[in-house]
Amino acid sequence: MTDLSQAQVRERIERRLTSRHRKEKLFRGLGIASIAFGVLAVVVLFTDIISKGSGAFVQSAIELRVHYDEQVLGIDKVDDESLAWANFDGVIRQALLQRFPEVSGRKEKRELYSLVSTGAPFTLRDRLKADPELLGQSETLWLAADDDVDTFVKSLDDSKNGFRGRTSDQKAGWIQQLMESGELKKRFNTTFFTNGDSREPEQAGIRAALVGSLLTLLVTLLLSFPIGVSAAIYLEEYAPKNRWTDLIEVNINNLAAVPSIVFGLLGLAIFINFFELPRSAPLVGGLVLTLMTLPTIIITSRASLKSVPPSIREAAMGMGASRMQVVFHHVLPLALPGMLTGAIIGMAQALGETAPLLMIGMVAFIVDVPGGITDPATVLPVQIYLWADSPERAFVERTSAAIMVLLAVLIAMNTSAVWLRKKLERRW
Repeated sequence: MTDLSQAQVRERIERRLTSRHRKEKLFRGLGIASIAFGVLAVVVLFTDIISKGSGAFVQSAIELRVHYDEQVLGIDKVDDESLAWANFDGVIRQALLQRFPEVSGRKEKRELYSLVSTGAPFTLRDRLKADPELLGQSETLWLAADDDVDTFVKSLDDSKNGFRGRTSDQKAGWIQQLMESGELKKRFNTTFFTNGDSREPEQAGIRAALVGSLLTLLVTLLLSFPIGVSAAIYLEEYAPKNRWTDLIEVNINNLAAVPSIVFGLLGLAIFINFFELPRSAPLVGGLVLTLMTLPTIIITSRASLKSVPPSIREAAMGMGASRMQVVFHHVLPLALPGMLTGAIIGMAQALGETAPLLMIGMVAFIVDVPGGITDPATVLPVQIYLWADSPERAFVERTSAAIMVLLAVLIAMNTSAVWLRKKLERRW
C-alpha cells in the first residue's frame, strides 16, 4: 500500500512538473511571439514610410538656357522695384520655346509652359538680384520641374510607363526627350529643407515647421524643467506629509493622464482669450505644452529624488550641512540624471503632440520662417497633418518624408536621454 502511494505521489509530481514546464514553454513562446510581432510591426511601419517618403529627398529639375532679355523682362536696371515688376515668366517661356521650336499652338504652349514649376521665376529673380551683371546675358540653370512632371518621372518603370494623372501624351513625350538628352534629372531636393509651406508640392518644405517646433520646445523646456524640478524638490524634501500634499500628489498623477486636447482648450481660454497672447505663436504653444509636460517631469523628478539612498542625506547632516545644502549639494546632483531623462522624454512627447496646438491656431498656413517666439508658426506634426489632407499626389511622399524627419528627431532625443542617464548615473 505504501509503495503504491509513493508511486502515485511520484506520478502526480511528474504530472505537475510536466504541466509547469509546458506552461512555462507556452508563456516563453507567447513572449517571443509578442516581441516578434512588435518588431515586425515596426519594420513594416518604417518600410512603408521610407518607401513612400524617400522620393521627397530628390526633385526633378530641367536644364534651360535662359537669356535675361531687357525687352522681355521689361526693365532696364536692377533694383527692388524693377525686380518686383519684371516678367521672369516670359524669360522662362522664351527658353522653353527655344528648346522646343516646333510648338506653336496656344494649347500646346500652355502644356509646354507647365513643364517648369511656378516657383522658377523667383529663382531667376534671386539670381539677377544677386548678380545685376546678368541683365542682358545668358546662363544655363537647373529649374525645378512641376509636381506633375516630378510625379511622372519618379513613377516611370523599365517600360517607360508611369503615372500620368494630368500629364498628356504630348507632355510625356517632351519629358522623355528631356530625359534622353540629359536635360531632365533627379537632383537632391534642397527646397524641402530650406523652404516653408506652399500650395505647390515642388516648392513646399519643412523649414518653417522645423523652426517652429524648435522654438516651441525651447519655450517648453525653459518653463517646464525648472518649475517641474522645483515642485518635485519641495514635495519630496520639504513639504509636510498631510492631506493637502496627498491631494496635490493625486492631482498631479491625474493630470498626467488627462487627454492633451484638454490642455489645448485650457490654453485657448486662458492664454489667448484672457491674456490675449498672439494666436499660432510658439510662445503660446510652449505654454500649453508646458502645462502638459509638467506632471511627467514632476513625477520622474520625484522618483529620481527617492532613488537617492537615505544614507547620503544622513551623512551630510551628520557633517553639519543645512537642509538646503543637503538637497542642492548632495541629493540633487545624484538625482539629476533621472531628472534629465524625464525632461527629455517629456520634450519628445511634446514634440509629437498635435491636438493641443490645433486648439490654439497653430494649424494656420505658414509660409515664412518664424523669427521669434511671437511670430506666427506651425510645428512638424501639424505640418504633417496639413500635407496628409492635401489632394495632390506629390504631397504623399512629402508627408512621409516629414514623418521620417520627425521620427529622426524623436529617436535622437530618446537616444540622448539614454546616453545621459548612462553617462551621469552612479551605482550604489
